[in-house]
Amino acid sequence: MSDYGHDLVFGSFVTPSGDNPTRTVDLAVLTEQVGLDLVTFQDHPYQPAFLDTWTLLSFVAARTSRVHVAANVTNLPLRPPAVLARSVASLDLLSGGRVGLGLGAGAFWDAIEAMGGRRLTPGQGVRALAEAIEVIRQVWDAEARGGVRVDGEFYRVRGAKRGPAPAHAVPIWLGAYKPRMLQLTGRRADGWLPSLSYLQPGDLTRGNATIDDAARKADRSPRDVRRLLNISGEFSAAGRGPLNGPAEQWARELAELALGEGVSAFILGSDDPDDLRRFAGEVAPAVRELVAAERDRGTKPEPARQSESERASQSGSGRALEPERAPEPGRSPQPGAGRASEPGAGRASQPGVRPSRATVTGGAFAVVPTPDDGVRRSDQQVWDESTRPTGPAPDPDRTYTPHEQATGAHLVQVHDGLRGELAQIHDLIEQVAAGEIDAGAARSHINTMTMRQNRWTLGVYCESYCRIVTTHHTIEDQSFFPRLRARDPRLGPVVDRLEQEHHVIHDVLEGVDRALVAYVGSPDGLAELRAAVDLLTDALLSHLSYEERELVEPLARLGIA
Repeated sequence: MSDYGHDLVFGSFVTPSGDNPTRTVDLAVLTEQVGLDLVTFQDHPYQPAFLDTWTLLSFVAARTSRVHVAANVTNLPLRPPAVLARSVASLDLLSGGRVGLGLGAGAFWDAIEAMGGRRLTPGQGVRALAEAIEVIRQVWDAEARGGVRVDGEFYRVRGAKRGPAPAHAVPIWLGAYKPRMLQLTGRRADGWLPSLSYLQPGDLTRGNATIDDAARKADRSPRDVRRLLNISGEFSAAGRGPLNGPAEQWARELAELALGEGVSAFILGSDDPDDLRRFAGEVAPAVRELVAAERDRGTKPEPARQSESERASQSGSGRALEPERAPEPGRSPQPGAGRASEPGAGRASQPGVRPSRATVTGGAFAVVPTPDDGVRRSDQQVWDESTRPTGPAPDPDRTYTPHEQATGAHLVQVHDGLRGELAQIHDLIEQVAAGEIDAGAARSHINTMTMRQNRWTLGVYCESYCRIVTTHHTIEDQSFFPRLRARDPRLGPVVDRLEQEHHVIHDVLEGVDRALVAYVGSPDGLAELRAAVDLLTDALLSHLSYEERELVEPLARLGIA
């Protein structure tokens, strides 16, 4: 079992199809808009049906502002490494440090040879890749004295000028399957990037062991190598096999891969916009929550040591892949959160928006539950708040370690994510009502019926949010609450009430869904939708405050993650 402790990353693997370039770019832009961290494209320069990958990456980087971009993986035999190094560094500088470098030794040798490339045996391909990595790292090391000098069997660079240095420490990920490639990954790379469909049972475990052993022999930590994985599957109502079922099943399976096989980056191969939305809006937040909860049960792994690319890059301050993230759950912007017109950006008056909390320290209990401000938007009441039971009073003389307090702080962070998303839904409704927004690049190929696009955009966002809330409550009901009740029976009445409120909130969410259907089908449904979301706001914010008030201290006292 391996968990290398890296932050989780979620991305897309889009076909660089040339028959509809606009749709290809739209899918990449959608990747950013729904809150994924990374967009990638395969690189097969000999394939005339595909757009050139590096041209496409440059175009996508110019059309986006947050998402990272990478080839998955670069066809090295047709990309001279010294030129490739400058291409990568240039795009990284132009994009503000958003480029990763996936590298492959080569395949489809007939096609490579037909394009003027040199045919190599598998062993030669590995040696050529090792030489290429050395060339690339030397080019990026712009402050080193002298020129780039690699006198290799396949690549000879004799005195080329160094630079430019990329804007951040560009990670090098290798698409590796065989032992020699895996060993090279452990010795020299920053990441392992295979495709799950090419792996047999046990290959991830065996590959990790080979990489770890090679890393140690090279005086590196195994945590210096991020484990990425290309995945594919099908969303369906019922489970039909691995990665073929509802989002909850996907989340469980990916969390197992993260905790058991050390995978920290999941890249979904799909050209279906709805798949990307569900992956970002439902799967990614749930995986992050499951993995964070499990990591909090025990000792968190030590941070990875500085990688080779970080040592070589002169910027030094950037991380290999650290996309900007919003609060939990998901730690990344949620559906509809495009940077240029992010709903709710800078609108502190929206419900539930609060500043970030400081990291807790040891001593007296310092995690502050979010107070209920008493503001209600709806005349309807779904429960009597005066009948809520309370738990045992904390011991005023007890002290708490930072680790104990971290769980309560994490619950507040999870709730802050739900509050922030709720604020964005309110903002979206007002923007739609005013005709201020459209569907953006997610529907840029449709140039008519603007208000219909607005309703569709809002519908996807609200629907995803409702599923996120339901997933969060399910995790609490099935895992969180039973342990609280078992460890301190005095909390039983509180837990029972919280579970009852979950069922009520589920009914309120169904009301939002009904109002949403009515709104999408009719231009007269906005008032009903507003009323349904107002009722959800009252119920959810009140519930979250009550839960924090009663549980943040018991979570620390009882040692529950």
